[in-house]
Amino acid sequence: MSAGAALMRRRHVLVVLLAVNSGATDALGFLALGGAFTSVMTGNMVLSGTGLATGDWKLVLLAASAILCFCVGCAAGARVAGTPQEGDGAWPRPICWALTVQLVITAAFAAGWWFVDAEPSDLTAPCFLVMNAVGLGIQSSAVQRFGQSGLSTTYLTGTLTTLVVRLTTGRAHPGLRRSADILAGLIGGAALAAALMSWAPMTAPTVQLACLAAVLTGGLLTGTPTGARRDAAAVGG
Repeated sequence: MSAGAALMRRRHVLVVLLAVNSGATDALGFLALGGAFTSVMTGNMVLSGTGLATGDWKLVLLAASAILCFCVGCAAGARVAGTPQEGDGAWPRPICWALTVQLVITAAFAAGWWFVDAEPSDLTAPCFLVMNAVGLGIQSSAVQRFGQSGLSTTYLTGTLTTLVVRLTTGRAHPGLRRSADILAGLIGGAALAAALMSWAPMTAPTVQLACLAAVLTGGLLTGTPTGARRDAAAVGG
């Protein structure tokens, strides 16, 4: 395996961990923070429309707040992580800067979660939800720094659609396995967080913290030697 291929394989593992974080964060939002989502903005738009039609203004406010804060996070992440640059390598350092901001926000959420003994009130639950929405907005735009079309760790309906179409039409593609891994990571993260909510709710935020800490550590260690940059770019495309 070439140096570039090895780096891209390591990057894929870290991207899957980010999907695990997304699944865990969304599960917490849905189960414990009011029933809205922190990364699935399509779902929140549907909830907003449903709330408007049924007069559930609390749901409208919650879903709209999550959408707004996700957009704020996306804007912040884009500013910190920047856009793809020539010679970026497998894991551009600005992605780590953006994910560090996300980790700080997630740590603040975890501290608040532990302070309220994993029983958020009607006041604290929306605050926790929008904090996580900002964090996943940052994550979403930070991943765009890779410059790889279709790569996401949050909005994965397109990933699922592409996977099914390629499997149905027999169009083999090396990215199929990577897409399946990311989808499995999302589901696994949601399942893990839901299980912790049932059996040990105080530990629920540790999934998010552990994933982000692991990705940051792995990203910082995934330095791309100059000679491997071209190989990494070729494998990633």
